Amino acid sequence: QSLPQEKLLTWLSVLECVEVFAEMGTARVWGEMGRWTIIVLIQLAKAILRLLLLLWYKAGIQTSPPIVPLNREQQQPLHRQDMEDNSSGKDQTYVGRRSSRVVRSLQSTPSLESRHWGSPQQREESQSRRAEEMNQPPTPLGLQETIAESIYITRPLLHLLSLGVWGQRSWKPWLLSAVLDISSLSLLSDLKDLNRRERAELRRRTILLLYYLLRSPFYDRYSEGRILLLLRLLADYVPGVGFVTR
Repeated sequence: QSLPQEKLLTWLSVLECVEVFAEMGTARVWGEMGRWTIIVLIQLAKAILRLLLLLWYKAGIQTSPPIVPLNREQQQPLHRQDMEDNSSGKDQTYVGRRSSRVVRSLQSTPSLESRHWGSPQQREESQSRRAEEMNQPPTPLGLQETIAESIYITRPLLHLLSLGVWGQRSWKPWLLSAVLDISSLSLLSDLKDLNRRERAELRRRTILLLYYLLRSPFYDRYSEGRILLLLRLLADYVPGVGFVTR
């Protein structure tokens, strides 16, 4: 990735990390009008950054969070003892004469916190496979897929606009947002040869459709009563969970 693209991803990650705090803090200081103002500004900035990544830098299907968190357990660096053994030419493995089983030699045993239970070859293969998956370029998007990703990016802005036009109690913003999400996913479903990161992102977006059951006005009219009834039943008849559910 180029340096400008990395900067865009960094700023996008910062916005996603602080948006809830900014919304709550602004509502506390400037009230409801300030809260909706900061929501619109943050969503507008996120949409502009994502559209730049999509249309200018051809970033493909974008994940959330934009920068994938580092898994430190899977990407442990070589222990200093291992590096010293490598530089001195010591054999790290021993091959059994009859069984041909590969085991780590006692001289190259790492410390307890960096020890793993696989053979060195398995660890190297898994690390190289993960690195290859993370470094795969984004899948090129055609016109249909670009439109679908643009719909997903601009959907929060259209939802906020519909809330301002029809109000928070109307079904129209809820329906508009749901239609845009489903349309984006259906247009992207025809895309083949996605890498692992992009497939995980599409699965995440599909699961997030369940959140529409917890969004007003659907939640106020249908979900709330059933969820409260379920929690009440759990509190009354299941030992040990009453404190949590109440």
